[in-house]
Amino acid sequence: MTDLADLPYRPCVGIMLLNDEGKVFVGQRLDNTLEAWQMPQGGIDPGEEPAATAVRELWEETGIAPEQVNLIAEAPQEFRYDLPPELVGKVWKGKYRGQVQRWFLFRFLGNDADIRIETEHPEFRAWKWAVPSELPAIIVPFKRSLYEEVLAAFSAHLD
Repeated sequence: MTDLADLPYRPCVGIMLLNDEGKVFVGQRLDNTLEAWQMPQGGIDPGEEPAATAVRELWEETGIAPEQVNLIAEAPQEFRYDLPPELVGKVWKGKYRGQVQRWFLFRFLGNDADIRIETEHPEFRAWKWAVPSELPAIIVPFKRSLYEEVLAAFSAHLD
């Protein structure tokens, strides 16, 4: 059996998307029956810049076009989280122990009708706008501290 400490972290981005009321887009994953919500995120392809990944992932997961968002900030540091041991062999074909993420804060310039989670490869079964302070309580428990760190990084931009 592989020692978890020997596995690398998957390079990834996370996207905090704010609407004009200061609420954050969150979705419920299709592959999870929990009532947990999450912000869009996804892996960085080889040679891809993290900011480009963020825009691509937002499009792939929400149907929101690049011209419908405005970059507000990039977190000054990377964030990491470890998967619970029982998920390591089941997620990402057992190649990673967790993710190392670059986070981006965007303002949504469109309206709710522009959000289409029924994408070519859907990831969410439902979506909503959430108050930023609620995020740690509605995320899967193993990502709670990550979300607290992301909120702290973007706190100057949140109401």
